[in-house]
Amino acid sequence: DLRRENQRLQQTILRDRDAVVNPHPAFARIISADSGMLAIFQYCEAIASSRQPVLITGETGVGKELFARAIHDLSHTPGEFVAVNIAGFDDAMLSDTLFGHRKGAFTGAVENRSGMIEKAADGSLFLDEIGDLSLASQVKLLRLLQEREYSPLGSDETRRSNARVILATHHNLMELQKNSRFRKDLYYRIATHHIHIPPLRKRKG
Repeated sequence: DLRRENQRLQQTILRDRDAVVNPHPAFARIISADSGMLAIFQYCEAIASSRQPVLITGETGVGKELFARAIHDLSHTPGEFVAVNIAGFDDAMLSDTLFGHRKGAFTGAVENRSGMIEKAADGSLFLDEIGDLSLASQVKLLRLLQEREYSPLGSDETRRSNARVILATHHNLMELQKNSRFRKDLYYRIATHHIHIPPLRKRKG
């Protein structure tokens, strides 16, 4: 599958040279005439139909969520774009937010609650600030990406997910790996398609 995706990506980039001059309307919210940014637009178009994860990196304020939304719009999937900022989430909060829970799973769980993954069915799930995830939460995210499976809190039922996962961080994940704060296997799973957005001071055009 990855080999076929790579071939399709090459063909798209070589064929659609005009896209560098005339960006797709999906990028209308990102105002730029910088050649490097226009090349990123073209790359986003090439990977939009892929179901593999996309990692978007860059400093705070460079527009990572705007790029995530553009990729979702370009994918033409029927589901929604669901964004979750997971900065500061502990493991329990992350599991409840993403996977949902069953009634009685914990004190205060008075009814069943759908998670964001379910809401993103047939669409895209955008997870912002993944560099803040605990190691325990990283294991759960890795399972979701590898097996496309998850279980709501308080349930033994295994559910399948078909949501496209797009992730973002302002952290240097390679540095976090060196300090044993980010799993190497998770990094290589999420970095199949990697987009780095330069700060405005480096793209004055």
